[in-house]
Amino acid sequence: MADQGRFTDLAMEHMPALYSAALRMTRNPADAEDLVQETFLKSYRAFAGFEEGTNLRAWLYKILTNTFINSYRAAKRRPEKADVEDVEDLFLYHRVGDLRAAGAGRSAEDEMFDTFTDDEVKSALESLPEAFRIAVLLADVEGFSYKEIANITNVPIGTVMSRIHRGRKALQKALWGFAQERGLVGTADAGR
Repeated sequence: MADQGRFTDLAMEHMPALYSAALRMTRNPADAEDLVQETFLKSYRAFAGFEEGTNLRAWLYKILTNTFINSYRAAKRRPEKADVEDVEDLFLYHRVGDLRAAGAGRSAEDEMFDTFTDDEVKSALESLPEAFRIAVLLADVEGFSYKEIANITNVPIGTVMSRIHRGRKALQKALWGFAQERGLVGTADAGR
């Protein structure tokens, strides 16, 4: 059982990362601040039940994610729907396969990703359906394992793996669109 008096000392170091995650989830600074504030209030109240020696960061992210899902998603009348069946496997791989990497040992994907701006990557990430965006963010940005993400989001590990896989493929497809807009690949390649 954790000492509630130590909560601030232990939890405050995670504030910047939680705010960044909240901002990516909500896409709005004011909503992100509210989400982090609500997360810290809930975690403070529940800290007496936190088991010392377990992963505090994962515990805080679970509260953040559940708060986001319960508060912000419930505000929508209808959940966001996505037709993920049209996300082609290996979409980006097939399209950049004809590009030749200039540097030895570098893949075409590495060369292509070097040309995207942060805003383009952020926009592509934000275009993902909510469930996929959260899974990809927790895995690829925050570095959580599949098991930790399953615990944070309260879904089976197979669902986590599927959401990450499909989210990454959708992200690749969105980035392919940016590559076409910037003239990095020809539009004739799009039909492949």
